[in-house]
Amino acid sequence: MLLLFLKSLPTILLSITRNWTVRVSDHQRTLSTMEEKNGRSIKRKVAVVGGGLVGALNACFFAKRGFDVEVFETREDIRKAKVVKGRSINLALSHRGRQALKHVGMEEKIISKGIPMHARMIHSLNGKQSPIPYGRKGQFILSVDRANLNKELLTEAETYPNTKLNFDHKLQDWSAETGLMTFARSDGSNEQIKADLIVGCDGAFSAIRKQFLRRSRFNYSQTYIPHGYMELTMPPINGEFAMKPNYLHIWPRNTFMMIALPNLDKTFTCTLFMPFEDFEKITTGDEVIEFFQKYFPDTIPLIGVDALKMDYFRLPAQAMVSVKCSPYHIGDKCVLMGDAAHAVVPFYGQGMNAGFEDCLVFEEIMDQLNEDFSTVLPEYTRVRAPDDHAIADLAMYNYIEMRAHVNSKWFIFRKHVDNILHFLMPKTITPLYTMVTFTRTRYHEAVDRWHWQNKVINRGLLFSATGAVLGGSYLLIKSPPEITKLMVPAEKMWDRLVLLWTP
Repeated sequence: MLLLFLKSLPTILLSITRNWTVRVSDHQRTLSTMEEKNGRSIKRKVAVVGGGLVGALNACFFAKRGFDVEVFETREDIRKAKVVKGRSINLALSHRGRQALKHVGMEEKIISKGIPMHARMIHSLNGKQSPIPYGRKGQFILSVDRANLNKELLTEAETYPNTKLNFDHKLQDWSAETGLMTFARSDGSNEQIKADLIVGCDGAFSAIRKQFLRRSRFNYSQTYIPHGYMELTMPPINGEFAMKPNYLHIWPRNTFMMIALPNLDKTFTCTLFMPFEDFEKITTGDEVIEFFQKYFPDTIPLIGVDALKMDYFRLPAQAMVSVKCSPYHIGDKCVLMGDAAHAVVPFYGQGMNAGFEDCLVFEEIMDQLNEDFSTVLPEYTRVRAPDDHAIADLAMYNYIEMRAHVNSKWFIFRKHVDNILHFLMPKTITPLYTMVTFTRTRYHEAVDRWHWQNKVINRGLLFSATGAVLGGSYLLIKSPPEITKLMVPAEKMWDRLVLLWTP
């Protein structure tokens, strides 16, 4: 009997295997049929609330994956609007943003309409101009026009047949449990839609985020800085740029500053950042000219007296807000991205880049977790929140650096030391700005590494200075004639080193 059983064992196992394979195959076909009937595999609906930069790019990401995408924007279509309302601070596109654009095939198109900026150009009160390179030769950021970029992204999103753009749709209410959303249309009627995933990209004053605030264990902070901003225009001179175009121009004045970014039409968009109380002190055109004559005298002939008076009073100074919150998700139904999750002040040039990287990080997590929203959303919060909080803090710090530190000889010296050490030891020393702007090093990791590098470099400089003083003292005492032979004009030597990193 045992022998007979052993002989028939292969046949029995083969039969079991076939039956199991059929069952699994039938189960897979059943699941596939259910998914096709329910539209779960390629027809899950994603509602993107907000048709700004991050919302429009997100629509491209989700549409590319095959989701049924609808974008809802409160404003009218900016591509058809006669006057584009909202912020107009020029944007600085860098590596993180470019990588996100590259993923949806938009990088080359956008950078072709940007102007490279290789360095900061510091304008001293006496008119002297000093460049501070952003990184190694060949590294640059791009000045891009916000409105044009938004239009390009909306047009790109519309090229996907599974994407629909809805303008003049104001969110009234939504449910995190059912995904049901109610919008008020410009004609006074309401529209309801149901989505499998709601993506809040509706800015610093997000309507989507209000629902988060009603829930327990949702952390939220909002901080207005005491400074506002005002935009001025520097026109071309004889059809050419009034200043060197491949720089971000900065006029640092300790408690306030002005910057200027180049545009394709040969103009510069100048932005004056200053405490609100200082803006309010200037009430007449003559006071405007007097103020500029005192702090930005070199800009008056470039902007023009009449234009300066008119631009200054065209709009009141605008406020700037920093927003932090967590978590970024509710269950498997809703997630916040861009300014809705982390509005930052504009002083590191990373607001848009961080928002675009949000889209890319979410995409990468979707790949890792097979588009399972129940695991993707909490993982996105876990990965992204520390980085977004870090760049919010860095942006605050960089405002102090831009308006005050760049005037310091020690600051300029340290910048050049960092660049020289990075050139000599690229794997060991990387300047903070390089990590943030020219790599995808996680923001919070870049900050941690920056603190460590500062300790190492400062100690090294201290030991070097101590050694130089002791060595010089010894030579001065023991052999005075020898010390004079070693003396080299320090300023000339330093200028030669600086030229190596000046574009």
